[in-house]
Formats: sequence, C-alpha cells, structure tokens
Amino acid sequence: MNLLVLAAEEPQNPLIPPLPELVIGLIAFVIVFGFLAKKLLPNINKVLDERREAIEGGIEKAEAAQTEAQSVLEQYKAQLAEARHEAARLRQEALEQGTALKEELRAEGQRQREEIIAAGHAQIEADRKAASQALRQDVGKLATDLAGKLVGESLEDHARQSRTIDRFLDELEAKAEAAR
Repeated sequence: MNLLVLAAEEPQNPLIPPLPELVIGLIAFVIVFGFLAKKLLPNINKVLDERREAIEGGIEKAEAAQTEAQSVLEQYKAQLAEARHEAARLRQEALEQGTALKEELRAEGQRQREEIIAAGHAQIEADRKAASQALRQDVGKLATDLAGKLVGESLEDHARQSRTIDRFLDELEAKAEAAR
C-alpha cells in the first residue's frame, strides 16, 4: 500500500497514463488490430488485387486496341495510296484518250474540209466547163449570125458552122494564153 499511497501522493505526469489504463488500452488495440487483420485486411487486399488486375488488363486491352488501330491505319493508308495511284492512272488515261480523240476529230475535220474543197473545185470546174460550152454556143451563134449578115448569105450548115466556131474560139484562146 505504501506504493499506492506514494503513487497517489506524487503529482501525476499528464503525458504518461496510469498503468492499468495502459494495459487495458493495449489489450483493446490488439483485439481491434487482430479483428481488422483477420476480417478487413483480406477484403481490402482482394479489392486491391482486383483493381490492379483490371488496370493491367485495361492496359493490355488498350495496347492491343492501339496495335490493331495502328494496323488498320496502315491498311487505310495503303488503300488510300493505291486509290490515289489508280486515280492518277485513270486521269492519265483520260488525258491520253482525250488527246487521241481530239486528234481523230481534227483529222476527220481536215479530211472533210479537203473533201468539201475538192467537191467545190470539181463543181467550179464543171460550172466553168458548162459556162464555157454555153458561151461557145452563144458566141458561135452570134458569130454565125454576124458573118451571115456580113457575107449576105445564111451560114446555116451545121458542120461548117461548128468548124468555123471552133476555129474562131481556138484562135481566141491561143491569143489569150499568149497574152498571159
């Protein structure tokens, strides 16, 4: 008892709890810590493991998706390059076909122009010959009539008339050519 009395008489330090309270607090802490270690800590570890696996699985899925996206992107780039190449080839073919068609149309136009010019020349030549023939006949008739009036007799003999007219016109043509 002496000790108890001595302990009661001494002033107590507020930072140091009394020994019985310290023992009871320590026993309660061990009980609570044991309960938490047995029941709560496995659940916490299980949730943390699941979360870690989900994160790692998500990272793996993201890497797989990124790899797949990269391969799809490469395929699209290859298809786009092929499509551009095909478009350039088609454009070049269309340009070549257009040039060839233009040349064909130009040649056809030139040929038609030449045909029209040749037909025009042939028509002019035919008209010139017809006009020359008509003019010969008219000039011959006039010359025969004039010669008949000068001679005083009719020159109606057709054979003689034709020879006289032809000779007269041939002389005129010869003089015209000589004058050129």
